[in-house]
Amino acid sequence: MTDVFPPEKRSAVMRRVKGRDTAPELKVRRALTALGARYRLNRKDLPGTPDIVMPGRRVAIFVHGCFWHGHDCARGSRVPKANREYWTAKVARNVARDQRTSAELAAAGWRVETIWECEMKDAAALTERLAALLAHNPLAG
Repeated sequence: MTDVFPPEKRSAVMRRVKGRDTAPELKVRRALTALGARYRLNRKDLPGTPDIVMPGRRVAIFVHGCFWHGHDCARGSRVPKANREYWTAKVARNVARDQRTSAELAAAGWRVETIWECEMKDAAALTERLAALLAHNPLAG
């Protein structure tokens, strides 16, 4: 099956896919702020440029889209009908990069947390998970 858009239109659509300040990321940031957490955004000096970093707690949080990072939920496990080989390889590269990045951060003494887009549906569960993350960290002051 071929793409439904001509190449110029597909390019424009793909350019609009954001890499930061996405709706799921903003939701996590709002929840962390409500819990009184202090954090930094997109630390380029850390492997993978984590979306949210709490330096004092040595916690790096990645907020991943289920499709783009190959989550095992319904949205993450679907493969587009058009250009199937490209998307399968693309997501596999993303998953490999995510694993490598997490290992590098862990080796440097960081705790890595991944929050998936599908977890945003239940705001109470998200807040509970973030509260547990903040309470669990032994470096918290």
